[in-house]
Amino acid sequence: MALPQDSDNLAGYLAPRYEAADVPGLYGLIRAREVLDAFATLFSGGSDMVVLRLHVLRELGLRAEAPRWSPQEIRALFAYLDATKLDTVLLRFRREGLLVWDGEEGWYQLSPVGRTALSALAVLLDFAETRDSDLGYLTAQVAAGQAMGRVSPDTLRHLLGRLTELKQDFQAAIVSGAETRIRAARERLDSAYRWVEKGSEVIRELAKDGDLDGADYDIVGAIGRAQGELLRMEASFQRAIARIEAQRVHLGASGLNSSDVLAWLRGRDQAALIALMDGALAAVPEPAFVTPMEMADVAEFELIDRERIKAAETALPAPQDAPRMDAPAEERLVHLERFMSLLSQVDAPLPLADAVAGGDWRDAAYRLSLLAFLGDRETQGLSDPVGAFAALPLELVVDDSLEEVHRHGIARISRGRLLPRTDS
Repeated sequence: MALPQDSDNLAGYLAPRYEAADVPGLYGLIRAREVLDAFATLFSGGSDMVVLRLHVLRELGLRAEAPRWSPQEIRALFAYLDATKLDTVLLRFRREGLLVWDGEEGWYQLSPVGRTALSALAVLLDFAETRDSDLGYLTAQVAAGQAMGRVSPDTLRHLLGRLTELKQDFQAAIVSGAETRIRAARERLDSAYRWVEKGSEVIRELAKDGDLDGADYDIVGAIGRAQGELLRMEASFQRAIARIEAQRVHLGASGLNSSDVLAWLRGRDQAALIALMDGALAAVPEPAFVTPMEMADVAEFELIDRERIKAAETALPAPQDAPRMDAPAEERLVHLERFMSLLSQVDAPLPLADAVAGGDWRDAAYRLSLLAFLGDRETQGLSDPVGAFAALPLELVVDDSLEEVHRHGIARISRGRLLPRTDS
């Protein structure tokens, strides 16, 4: 069956400003329209009709010594088919160019395009009966192209894609560590091994061929590397199986192991497995062994800490203004700043009486109390004025004796001096 008439105008399927000739792959299919029409004739409709058409075409093409058929010979050959259905198939083949009808001589013959399509299908169907037929078919296509001196770049890419898929599947099976999956993948590798070996020979011949362009030569090199990785993968399977063997559990002296049990279970159907499991599983209590100290810790938390958390007041207090500093506190801060300003100018030993005297007795007592903070490391770490005062580079040295003062409310005071510190 020819393609629909409206499909001949491919401009309706393309974006604006594009033509079919601008797309190399699409233009190549248009040039092969006759072959595409032949396959459309064979494969349109239901699967039963497709099988019937292929069967009729294959039987007509098998007689190589006498390729011409009279209508009587065809009816005799297909006597087991309904005559009306057979005539419909023959008429379709004639109309679409798969069969040639010579009205003068009165015979049928396969057309060149019909025999070409039948030959391609014959090769594909032959490989369909073997495992990993796609790899074998692609390898055969590359080998045939190499023998004829014309290898299709598309076929090379298909072969590279299939080899890459197999390599990824085998690597995933090894990484999984599952014995069943690894053994199944190894069987696939064994079945594909001969195709990979034959393909390696073909690729070596292609690599020697100087007619390949740069892109095709790169694909041939990639195919060779993929084939080499597949051939070396047998060692990876051996190591994976060796690890499984090392981990296998043997069931006493019975000669059986866990792999044998797994294989036997996989051979049972679902009903048999359910029957085996009936009554085999039961709820078993799991004892928890707790030491007295752990029990005491848990009890302490449950009885004390948890209740303390519940009783704790977690609500934030109501907002309020910061309390203002009272007048005495402000006054002391002023005295501290003045005293620190005075001491910051000391660059020679200063008698203790001269340092604290001034004002009345309360002022002198406040200054004397501040001198105790000089050099105190904890106080120096504070970020308030007292911390800054403690960081002054002065050192207080006090004797056991007393000296007479009799001024500013001070009668006597311990004899002492303020010395500038020389260390940093």
